[in-house]
Amino acid sequence: MKLVFATQNRNKIKEVKLLLPSEINIISLAELHCHEDIPETADTLDGNAQLKAEFVWNKYALGSFADDTGLLIDALNGAPGVYSARYAGLQATADDNIDKVLHKMKNKSNRAARFITSIALNLDGSTHFFKGIIEGQISKERMGKKGFGYDPIFIPKGYQKSFAQMTPEEKNSISHRGRALEYLNTYLRKTL
Repeated sequence: MKLVFATQNRNKIKEVKLLLPSEINIISLAELHCHEDIPETADTLDGNAQLKAEFVWNKYALGSFADDTGLLIDALNGAPGVYSARYAGLQATADDNIDKVLHKMKNKSNRAARFITSIALNLDGSTHFFKGIIEGQISKERMGKKGFGYDPIFIPKGYQKSFAQMTPEEKNSISHRGRALEYLNTYLRKTL
């Protein structure tokens, strides 16, 4: 089965290819020669994931899925949330976003946070959603060099190390994206 993963993020593509079974052939937007920046203008994670999956269906008539992930920090009233990828500005790097979070969390004692991934699947013009959540906390400084995004400052509940200190397999076995993809995979196996 072929499925388009509607993202330009190479790190996400690598992660997803590790998590979904090999009988699902994941096609990237680059392989479709689609280099458009798909607007993420919704005010929810579900909405942004749906916009990206529908874009591929409407333009290419191919089954597709997309995700949107947010880091929600209690002490920041749920920020950065839906704006996680552009928290420090539209051209911000992951380091810029991390710097902003660490600055805003400088004097906060409540460090509770969670990652939420919403996946929207569009096989036939209709959308199905799959959600994965992992609880944890924000570290006081960067820890580790692996992973991407906010991984160096997110310590999952029950662990003493950040996502960026874990092997890809260890992270994927507990991560928000891993959990959402597990639900997606179960659905695909039942449906197809």
